Amino acid sequence: MEIIDAHAHIYPEKIAKKATDTIGVFYDIEMEMSAGTAENLIKDGKKAGVSRYVVHSVATTAHQVRSINNFIKTEMEIHPEFIGFMTLHQDLTEEEVKTEIDWAIENGFKGIKLHPDFQKFNIDDENVEKFYKHASNKLPILFHIGDDRYDFSKPERLVKVAKKFPNVTFIAAHFGGYRCWESASIYKGLNNIYFDTCSSLPFISPEKAKKIITMLGAEKFFFATDFPMWDATTELERFNKIDLTEEERKLIFSENIKRLLGL
Repeated sequence: MEIIDAHAHIYPEKIAKKATDTIGVFYDIEMEMSAGTAENLIKDGKKAGVSRYVVHSVATTAHQVRSINNFIKTEMEIHPEFIGFMTLHQDLTEEEVKTEIDWAIENGFKGIKLHPDFQKFNIDDENVEKFYKHASNKLPILFHIGDDRYDFSKPERLVKVAKKFPNVTFIAAHFGGYRCWESASIYKGLNNIYFDTCSSLPFISPEKAKKIITMLGAEKFFFATDFPMWDATTELERFNKIDLTEEERKLIFSENIKRLLGL
């Protein structure tokens, strides 16, 4: 069965160890991978039978945006198994956002990755509506969602935005909200929101995961590892403990993300 990892972070080799350690400190979690390089991602994924990867990184300042996007572009050219998601930053002007999105589409990117908690913006701030305006009918936006320590990415903010921008496709990472899994029911009925499975299965039971998938629909979920936070083999073992049909597993492992991104 084909497996696509729908959420993986990669960094240039010279900063990969530092970036990985910084994420571990931010979440107070011991990272399962020592450095988030492209080579380590592929090596780890092969052990679990992963064949393709959605890769991205996050800009914490506006001037980092193009350099990060160029890095992802280069890695896509080196590794054909990589599916690139671009980054943006709230301090870009609207014209710069439009230019960057158009450039990314021309260069084969398939989506946008944003992390409100790292980037320090509320999902429903008026200042970031420029993201949604120019992504509309073009690229899906993958959001880190949820964290009970912060308010930037609370699920309620995403629901508000998804209703206001129905032509934008959103992916709510972490079963719709890291540490906010009890809020999953608020997504019911929103056809423009999808979900991934990463950074959740170590903390919720297979029964809880099954309940959320059943409630929101298996056709809305993507298997993901959040590399380098977790190794693919362990995440696959956790996922396989969920009581799903073979058809549901096939959808979540690859068919859903392939359909959404036109792969």
